Amino acid sequence: METAEIRRRWLAFFEKNGHTVVPSAPLIHEDPNLLFVNAGMVPFKPYFLGQETPQWDRATSVQKCVRTGDIDEVGKTSRHGTFFQMNGNFSFGDYFKKDAIRFAWALLTTSQDDGGYGLDPDRLWATVYQDDDEAERLWAEYTTIPAERIVRRGKADNYWHMGVPGPGGPCSEIFYDRGAEYGKEGGPEVDEDRYMEIWNLVFMQYELSEVRSKVDFDVSGPLPAENVDTGMGLERIASVLQGVDNLYEIDEVYPVLAKAAEMTGKSYGAHSGHSAGESHPDDVHLRVVADHVRSSLMLIGDGVTPGNEGRGYVLRRMLRRAVRSMRLLGFEEPALPHLLPISMERMKQSYPELETGFDRISQIAYAEEEAFRRTLASGTTILDSAVSRTKESGGTTLAGGQAFQLHDTYGFPIDLTLEMAQEQGLSVDREGFTRLMQEQRNRAKADAKAKKSGHANTEVWKELRASGETDFRAWQELTSEATVLGLVMDGNRVEEIEPGQRGQVVLDRTPFYAESGGQIADEGIITADGVHLKVVDVQRPVKGLIAHTVEVVHGPLRAGAPVLAEVDPEWRLSACQAHSGTHVIHAALRQVLGPSALQSGSYNKPGYLRLDFAWGQALSPETRSEIEEVANLAVRKDLPVSASWMSLAQAREAGALALFGETYGEDVRVVEIGGPWSRELCGGTHVGHSSQVGALTVTGESSVGSGVRRIEAFVGMDALRYLARERAIVAELTGIVGGQPGDLTERIGAMVTRLKDAERELEKGRKQAVLAAAGSLSDNAKDVGGVRFVGHDAGAEAGADDVRAMVLDARQKLGEGAPAVVAVTGGAKGRPVVVIATNQAARDKGIKAGELVRIAAQALGGGGGGKDDIAQGGGQDLARTGEAINAVEWRVGELVG
Repeated sequence: METAEIRRRWLAFFEKNGHTVVPSAPLIHEDPNLLFVNAGMVPFKPYFLGQETPQWDRATSVQKCVRTGDIDEVGKTSRHGTFFQMNGNFSFGDYFKKDAIRFAWALLTTSQDDGGYGLDPDRLWATVYQDDDEAERLWAEYTTIPAERIVRRGKADNYWHMGVPGPGGPCSEIFYDRGAEYGKEGGPEVDEDRYMEIWNLVFMQYELSEVRSKVDFDVSGPLPAENVDTGMGLERIASVLQGVDNLYEIDEVYPVLAKAAEMTGKSYGAHSGHSAGESHPDDVHLRVVADHVRSSLMLIGDGVTPGNEGRGYVLRRMLRRAVRSMRLLGFEEPALPHLLPISMERMKQSYPELETGFDRISQIAYAEEEAFRRTLASGTTILDSAVSRTKESGGTTLAGGQAFQLHDTYGFPIDLTLEMAQEQGLSVDREGFTRLMQEQRNRAKADAKAKKSGHANTEVWKELRASGETDFRAWQELTSEATVLGLVMDGNRVEEIEPGQRGQVVLDRTPFYAESGGQIADEGIITADGVHLKVVDVQRPVKGLIAHTVEVVHGPLRAGAPVLAEVDPEWRLSACQAHSGTHVIHAALRQVLGPSALQSGSYNKPGYLRLDFAWGQALSPETRSEIEEVANLAVRKDLPVSASWMSLAQAREAGALALFGETYGEDVRVVEIGGPWSRELCGGTHVGHSSQVGALTVTGESSVGSGVRRIEAFVGMDALRYLARERAIVAELTGIVGGQPGDLTERIGAMVTRLKDAERELEKGRKQAVLAAAGSLSDNAKDVGGVRFVGHDAGAEAGADDVRAMVLDARQKLGEGAPAVVAVTGGAKGRPVVVIATNQAARDKGIKAGELVRIAAQALGGGGGGKDDIAQGGGQDLARTGEAINAVEWRVGELVG
């Protein structure tokens, strides 16, 4: 049974049993505690926490999820994967344990001909929480599982909570026995490779007051309503129903693995056992490729782009691990163009948007692979330098800190560092590397814990939200009469705020736009009799509630007071110009570059906008000008701007563009500029006609990541001011060089050419003078214990290249007849430099340039290094060049004395 069919049967079964089918949320979620949606219940979390009232008593979904906490284990076991799909059925105060168990048993054991999964009941086991007598009784009563296959387990395995105070409760897990060839007999407690968990039924029935760890928490009492949250891993049940060993071999994953094996000449499974834990390293690498390619496809599809932190870093790491695994398998050419299309073909059955957006997705992925290939090249150079320094110092082990820097700063994989260091006769301080990696993980966990502990700070907002949703009037008016529902300072509710204080004000209605969708918050004032507040920020701390951050100019302001909320009209007009301008630029990009140039993020504030879009190369000046012209022509046409509400399905059918990664409700707001020319899902504020955007001028275009470009522009008065500044600069330059503005480029170009010619002539003369001085250096060589020694300060005009040329020239003239050492210092741009060279006869006496240059550089207040025959260093103190040369001469005497 194909995975897409397993998914369809799940949704059909629960829809038939009274559940509303809820589409999967994007992998990027609004929860600040999560990088990605990592469980099927995440979109339903506000309902279980009591923050929002669910629209349904029963719901079901197949949720896209990503977990990366154990990314290093991917491929090594049959249980670990990064992207997965979680089948879920949920009850919000409706049915509880009995029906949850009945539904699970029916779907699992009903024959495939009758719409079920047709599993053999004799292979199913159930676990229950150690004190849950009711669940044990229900399994015995409503299924055919015998008592010996209903197992009680402790908190670590069979109790669920979110790690913070809130709902929790016992859970019951269903396991499938894959047979004796997969491990020992005896149930889940003996072997969880043989006995695979396929479904977890969570019974939320208690309120937890304190949560100290997974197994250490306090239960304060029963919840007002009992809820059910179940999760079945779609990939796990697919591996069972398709009769394969693990999730990497199911129909949505294996085709990529097979293609990777074909490309690398490997035979998957030829040297491995049934258990993934018995796998040959080649098979592990192939699984990593298959898993990470699919995960990357899904993440980019939902709007994530490669970067150096947060979600972007996770995506970058997965793409690079996939590419690196292909290299370890012997394939060094670009691999993703062969693999990513295969993954898309398999996943599009469940997610058709992957096919329509594949031009954008592939552009980003392929650009990241190419960037990583360049990183591998530069990282190899850096590693070679680190290896050379280690050898010069007499070491045999590359420091863990250097390996960690290569990994963390340059994205250079540790296994590649180990392999290449070994090739050059060095080991790597793996313990030091592992310690630094663990310290980094601990910092990340501490940050995550700090964020999670901040969850408690939302209590005050949940309390205020319970009194009702804020009446949002920003689309209709700039001024609203309102009542103060609550005041907050430092995370606590207060009864009043006084002059000089800063706090948050919650009103029953507001004309202020709260920051979202790339548009920053409105500014303005809130006034009352004897009260004047300056509004400096507006946010939504929880869904449905708007909080105004204010500075109290006159007051005090008390809770319950009637007030007048007024948006600064100039601020709002400029903000509308910027947001509508963003839509205009987006449409112009797509018109000029094509439909794959889709927005991946934006930011707009009064007078200014920036827009990130999928594109793999820099825009030429001509293309930038064309985009700017198309945008301004749209402005001049005075196109109508309209906003309307419709269902999400209707909006998609109408071709409305959605921002990747955004979560949308059943009904969405669609903003159009010129009808189909620009049609986007948007909750922002806009002008009434495109002409009201005013002048629009593109000021810059740059890269913000692999396959992602950023365009910036000014609109309205800010655009005119920018152009006025540009005009003033042109006028000033025209006055300096003469002629007309149209002649500037030619005149300045000619001046620059003459200047460069003059600089080249000066440089040529200076080098001739330096080499002339070098010609006599060998004539002034001293005898230091039988070594011909030349020490010379070339002066403040000599740079590193000059000094190096002098040293090499003098060494050549000294010849190989006797040991010779040449040490020359210079000081271009006020920074001392020293270069030292030795001939073979000197090196035979143990005199090494690398050692001597470190002595000289230390005298100069710096450092240096190099090879035995020539080395270079630098420092901070130009006045100590003579001291540096003397130190070298002294050391040469010591070495031969």
